[in-house]
Amino acid sequence: MNKYELALVVNAKIEDDARTATVEKAKEYITRFGGQISDVDDWGKKRLAYDIQKMNEGFYYFIHFDAEAGVPAQIEENVRIMDNVLRFLCVRADEA
Repeated sequence: MNKYELALVVNAKIEDDARTATVEKAKEYITRFGGQISDVDDWGKKRLAYDIQKMNEGFYYFIHFDAEAGVPAQIEENVRIMDNVLRFLCVRADEA
């Protein structure tokens, strides 16, 4: 099992419960494909470096999880089509 981190930038113009549901859906994808979530960091609302879909702010979430090598590709495939996710990035975390 490898350690991974999924970074999500979620639309800041949606309601709190819709934003929570978006993060829960991403967590559900991780567990559905065999990953084990170890930590979720909520960085809150931050200003974006550039406008995305005419928005200049977004909520940042970092989900740390353990999974097999093929799992991140499956997660990205599903997160890519989520409505309220502005940007995402899944990377392998350092084993430090």
